[in-house]
Amino acid sequence: MTQKTVTAGVILIGDELLSGRTRDTNLSTIARWLEPLGVQVGEARIVADDDDVISETVRAFSDRFDYVFTTGGIGPTHDDITADCIAAAFGLGISERGDAIEMLRERYDLSELNAARRRMARIPDGASLIKNPVSQAPGFQTKNVFTLAGVPSIMRGMLPDIEHRIKGGAKVYSRTVTAKGIGEGDAAAPLVEIEKAYEGVSIGSYPFFNAELRGVNFVARGRDEVVLEEVEGRLRALVAGLME
Repeated sequence: MTQKTVTAGVILIGDELLSGRTRDTNLSTIARWLEPLGVQVGEARIVADDDDVISETVRAFSDRFDYVFTTGGIGPTHDDITADCIAAAFGLGISERGDAIEMLRERYDLSELNAARRRMARIPDGASLIKNPVSQAPGFQTKNVFTLAGVPSIMRGMLPDIEHRIKGGAKVYSRTVTAKGIGEGDAAAPLVEIEKAYEGVSIGSYPFFNAELRGVNFVARGRDEVVLEEVEGRLRALVAGLME
């Protein structure tokens, strides 16, 4: 029986990402983490700290994808608005949660839990918490949306508490063949023919070059490892012919 393709959307939230002041690494981390679980990222979008834009994007992604991941905007400052936007996206209330406060108590004394820090315990109604072993402020899951921190080290620390909630589908495997001394244009036409011959297989070419060396990595992706082995053989034969 053919396994279902399970998809995810990733929403990266923050003006600092759009301005270029902060370089995103969370998308790569999430996509690589999901791949062996049988979940493919179908789209990623960077959005500003804008209430309406965040809510509309979350709602649209929730409808389109099996899972949605948001990063950023759940800290203690006034512009950390993601929790409110998630609640608005699904028409939910939002309030301070006792279990979230208890998680924060692992890091802060009660006297240190001022109004700003208590903002991190405001959770949409009905959401389940996501543990944060790095800074203790929890993320949360609302329906099929996982809301995570924007700081990469904290975001990575939250992923283990999500894995058991993911029901993956067909896994995508890959094979890479490296050709040195050629350009990707040299192989363009033969690659099209190979890809046409194998339904369900996609082939990408990724050039590399520096002052001393140029070449291409040919990457074949598909769900059938036996078929991929055959494709890999044809790619190796192609490369050998081009390098003669």
